[in-house]
Amino acid sequence: MDTRGFDQAAGSSRPQHQPELPLSFPEFIRDQPLIPVRMVNEYQYCPRLAYMEWVQGEWADSSDTIEGRHVHRRVDQPGGSLPDPEEAREEERIHARSITLSSNRLGLIAKMDLIEGQGNVLTPVDYKRGKRPHVARGAYEPERVQLCAQGMILEEHGYRCDEGILYFQGSRERVRVIFDDELRNTTQSAINGLRLIASGGQIPPPLEDSPKCPRCSLVGICLPDEVNFLRRQSDKPPRQLFVAHDESLPMYVQENRARVGKKGETLEVSIEDRIVARARLIDVSQLVLMGSAYITTPLLHELMKREIPVTWHSFGGWFLGHTQGIGHKNVELRIAQYRASFDKHTCLRLAKGLVRAKIMNSRTLMRRNWRGDEPLEKVITDLKRFADQATRASSLEELLGIEGAAAAAYFGRFVNLIKRGDGGDVLNFDFTRRNRRPPTDPVNALLSYAYALLVRTWAVTLSAVGLDPYCGFYHQPRYGRPALALDMMEPFRPLIADSSVLTAINNGEVKPSDFLRVGDSVALTNDGRKRFIAAFERRMSQEVTHPLFGYALSYRRLLEVQARLLGRFLLGEITDYPNFTTR
Repeated sequence: MDTRGFDQAAGSSRPQHQPELPLSFPEFIRDQPLIPVRMVNEYQYCPRLAYMEWVQGEWADSSDTIEGRHVHRRVDQPGGSLPDPEEAREEERIHARSITLSSNRLGLIAKMDLIEGQGNVLTPVDYKRGKRPHVARGAYEPERVQLCAQGMILEEHGYRCDEGILYFQGSRERVRVIFDDELRNTTQSAINGLRLIASGGQIPPPLEDSPKCPRCSLVGICLPDEVNFLRRQSDKPPRQLFVAHDESLPMYVQENRARVGKKGETLEVSIEDRIVARARLIDVSQLVLMGSAYITTPLLHELMKREIPVTWHSFGGWFLGHTQGIGHKNVELRIAQYRASFDKHTCLRLAKGLVRAKIMNSRTLMRRNWRGDEPLEKVITDLKRFADQATRASSLEELLGIEGAAAAAYFGRFVNLIKRGDGGDVLNFDFTRRNRRPPTDPVNALLSYAYALLVRTWAVTLSAVGLDPYCGFYHQPRYGRPALALDMMEPFRPLIADSSVLTAINNGEVKPSDFLRVGDSVALTNDGRKRFIAAFERRMSQEVTHPLFGYALSYRRLLEVQARLLGRFLLGEITDYPNFTTR
């Protein structure tokens, strides 16, 4: 069992209260799920952690959790059995592995690693990763409480259980734990507390400046320092957000009639039975299919099992939708999202912040990339004025008008951000205004394609954190339109999409020859699309300093943080959603 880093020796997770009576909850009724006993460990360690895992269905691996699963590979193999407690012979020796028992009175279910004993006197043995900690009582309190809960379940089944054993795999040591009255009362209180928060529907607050948090596998989901900082319960800036580094990246397949299949742990792309590309499944964060590319059923099943999304695009790059596995279990978050979407005040409040952030980031992009002969000050001043107007908008309709005026000012000068050739031309990338459906020039074709990639990225990110990408606050829901993804991408259009377009053009990665004209429309060639995708993904991997929290993170990771902060706002943990703006 993973203990997620530091434990009680590093500081208690809850303030000390008056002693409480060990009163048990009523017995579970039939339609209530039994709580895994490991959640009692999590609750004793951090109530918020237990709530997020059990109630909200959150999970993230760390080196500790992976090592813990490795330790349990052997002990999870069933072996032996338990005798009937009333018929057990005193001389009978018991050695049973991977035994699952439950208790309706306690409301718990436990899969016990090993049970030793003789007759009806049993001792549960719980395997732990790592070495025995050199602390009082030989082990940390959450592990002792979890073991005692196992003993209480055995007693519910008629066995005698006075003690248990914690076996530490790293040092190969056994620690004896006596189930005295003090530990039993602590365990019963933890069980009661866990059941109370599970039934109450209110997430416990994050720990404050706790040494437990940095090594917790859920720190990137919980965001304890960030939430406390935004609630102004802490004046200290958040600690650097360290999460497991994910080397996996999206894999794009755009060749006509390309077939994507599976061979062992490898993803294979073939055209007319000829293998043209391979990638290890562990290196793929999502599979992006363009046009007529298709996927085999075995691979689709494997990707769904691994929660690796498959996103579908038209040949021109228009985002059509995505396929995923079971999906996120955090129903609580989606209920809060739907409730907020029906509140006009909340919708307008969120929309104003998103539009203002978009305008301010457009302003920043202009300052950084201005190459025009005319003074920059006028457009910068105009955009600042539009941003201020956005904060005072009294309706979504008014806000749409302000956003449109700001976009006209921004794109009316966008050509001044494009590098000029030696002869003073703008590298044949003429741009006068924003147009789409279809785009009529190369710059607009690139912008439309970049926005399609960005909305796909946001749709996948929102689904991954438990939000519904199709239920927005600013963009109105329409069949097939990921309204929330469109909302959330607004501040990032200039920072990611527009910036990728400018980089690809100004660095010569995409040239005028990489475009095809069909009638009045312009589209990228396959080679041009490949090079632009590379520029876009490179931008996603680029690090930026968060203006509120002060630490650096990639844009790819930033989108997830912003999505989770939106969730914290919708659940009432923070009073405002902090939009991302950069200088």
